[in-house]
Amino acid sequence: MSMKRTNVYADPEDLAIIKEAAKRRGISEAEIIRQGIHLAAMANRVWDEPLFSRTFEGAGRTLSKREVRDTVADAVRRETETGTAA
Repeated sequence: MSMKRTNVYADPEDLAIIKEAAKRRGISEAEIIRQGIHLAAMANRVWDEPLFSRTFEGAGRTLSKREVRDTVADAVRRETETGTAA
């Protein structure tokens, strides 16, 4: 994986915690910082489509586990029959 160098300012207390964690885990401080950058990037990513892009009609009450399974199975069956599966 290609990486790009960057400089950031960090709180000295945070850096001390990272140094201690790196020693304890047997990995480099840079690896812990890279993991943190990745988590920050993913937490702030804007996705192209919503997590739940499909809606289902409900009964206006909390469904039982069996009712949920049946509803999902029916939806999958309908999509499979019409050829509109995602």
